[in-house]
Amino acid sequence: MQKIIITGPESTGKTTLAQQLAQHYQTVCVPEYARDYIDQLNRSYEEYDLLEIAKGQVSREDEFAAKHNPDLLICDTSLLVIKVWSKVKYQRCHPWILEQFNQRQVDLYLLTFPDIPWEPDPQREHPHQREILFQLYQQELQKKLHVVVRGSREQRLHTAIEAIDRLD
Repeated sequence: MQKIIITGPESTGKTTLAQQLAQHYQTVCVPEYARDYIDQLNRSYEEYDLLEIAKGQVSREDEFAAKHNPDLLICDTSLLVIKVWSKVKYQRCHPWILEQFNQRQVDLYLLTFPDIPWEPDPQREHPHQREILFQLYQQELQKKLHVVVRGSREQRLHTAIEAIDRLD
C-alpha cells in the first residue's frame, strides 16, 4: 500500500484535493480527525488535546488501511499538521507526536500552496499567516519526498496525479 498525505496551511484546498484524488484513483480518503474531535468539544481546545487528536488521526489511518486494504491510501492531513501547529501555538510538540511522525511510513506528501482564497471556518485561526506556515511545512519536509501543489483546482489535481503516478 502506498500512503499519500495531503498537508499544508489552513484553507489551502487539502480536503478538496484529497477527495478529488480518492475519486480519481477509486480509493478511500482518510478524513481529518481533528475536525470531528474539535466539533465535539464544549470548550476551546488545549495543548493536551493535540496529543489526543494525533492518536485519533493515527488510529483512523490504520483503521482505514486495515478495513479497506487499498493499494493507495489518501490522507486528508497527518501528524505533520499537528506537529507544526503545536510548535506554532505552544512552542513545543509532544514527544509521541514527533516519534510517530518520524516512524510512520509515508510515500509522498502533497504540500498545498496558499494561493487560493481564504475560506472562513470556525476551526481556522490564522488567515494572514498562511505563507509563514507554508514555509514551516517546507522546512519540515526537506528530507521527505514531497511535491508542492498550486494553482487552480484542476492544476493542483493534475500536479498531484503526475506525482503519484511517478511513484509506480
